[in-house]
Amino acid sequence: MLRTIRRAEYFELVVLFFIQGAALGVWFVPLSTVLDAHGLNGIKPYAFAASALAAFVSPLIFGAMADRHASPVKVLRGLALATAATMALACTGIQLGWNPWLVLALIQLHALCSSPTWSIASTIVFARLADARKEFGPIRAMATLGWMAGCWLVSALGADTSTLAGYSGALIWLVVAGFTFFLPTLETPKSAENLTWHEHLGLDALTLLKNREHRVVFITVALFCIPLAGFYPYTPPHLREVGLEHTSAWMSLGQVTEIIAMFALGGFLLNWRLKTLFTLGLVFGVLRFACCALNTKTWLLAGIVLHGCSFTLVYITAQIYLDQRVDAAWRARAQALMSLVTGGVGNLIGYLGSGWWFTANATTSGTRWPVFWSGLSVAVAVVLVYFLAAYRGRRAGEGQAANSTTSLP
Repeated sequence: MLRTIRRAEYFELVVLFFIQGAALGVWFVPLSTVLDAHGLNGIKPYAFAASALAAFVSPLIFGAMADRHASPVKVLRGLALATAATMALACTGIQLGWNPWLVLALIQLHALCSSPTWSIASTIVFARLADARKEFGPIRAMATLGWMAGCWLVSALGADTSTLAGYSGALIWLVVAGFTFFLPTLETPKSAENLTWHEHLGLDALTLLKNREHRVVFITVALFCIPLAGFYPYTPPHLREVGLEHTSAWMSLGQVTEIIAMFALGGFLLNWRLKTLFTLGLVFGVLRFACCALNTKTWLLAGIVLHGCSFTLVYITAQIYLDQRVDAAWRARAQALMSLVTGGVGNLIGYLGSGWWFTANATTSGTRWPVFWSGLSVAVAVVLVYFLAAYRGRRAGEGQAANSTTSLP
């Protein structure tokens, strides 16, 4: 792997994803308990929905900027600084007991700044790789390790219910901004004149959906994210019900398998078709919820373990697909559109839908967990059927690449 890019470059990309993952984890994981501890549990659902709402707007705008007006490195630097400032401001509002709706507005402002950062960072990494199929998976795994490290930092500081977690996240975002000065500035795109408002907002990225295969991939990942949104908030309480404490530690089993799958992804992409990887990821998704539906400690943990494999084979493969299949001039907008359909459409429908489904299965005697998880399993099965029916893939020699080593089948 290191033969394809310089070791120093590889190290830079690893560090970028690691510290960005840590910055994200330090904020999102303890946010719920921090709000509860400061009497802001009433705005908690809206605080988590803020990221989904931001994903409808912010990534496309800044993706268009990175494609047309400024180097993605400079865009990420500015966003990291803005994210640090808004995170610190939101934490100050929480700590000083400002009006809850003002605090929510600050959290929404923070979400607008942070939402595009992941797609922009991915664009920077992809632009530096010689062969994304072999190299992206292990580098992406560093973001998951960073997320875990951020969670451990919060616990080590005793900040699970303290705004110190947010202030720590703001400091890490400043580190991200500083680190961008060590990254080579990517070639600035040619200036675009006489752009329409539609193009300035990045809405022209929607034209990517005119391509049948692109459209199927986007729709598949968006639909996959809907039941996936129910996994994160409802697995921890189920773990507690079956007698497993330290739920964060048990949930990290999914991140462990996620990292393993990312390191293995390069070999999979070289030997298997894209359709095969997507199918396996969706099958693992069906089995993940089916295992949880069996409602025992062993099977619930098995479902968590399968989560990492499912997430990687669907979502990370989709990111690599976009890098391989979309023209270079559109890649930042393509990654931004992926953020929109997953973090915006998928998560918003998923959080609202899974919340409704959970309420429908809540009884006076407890939650009907087998029914709840079975419903999510069926939802992923429907996505699997759609993908198998709709995705055709490339035939031999079709499209840009007659050479199988440069494109995904």
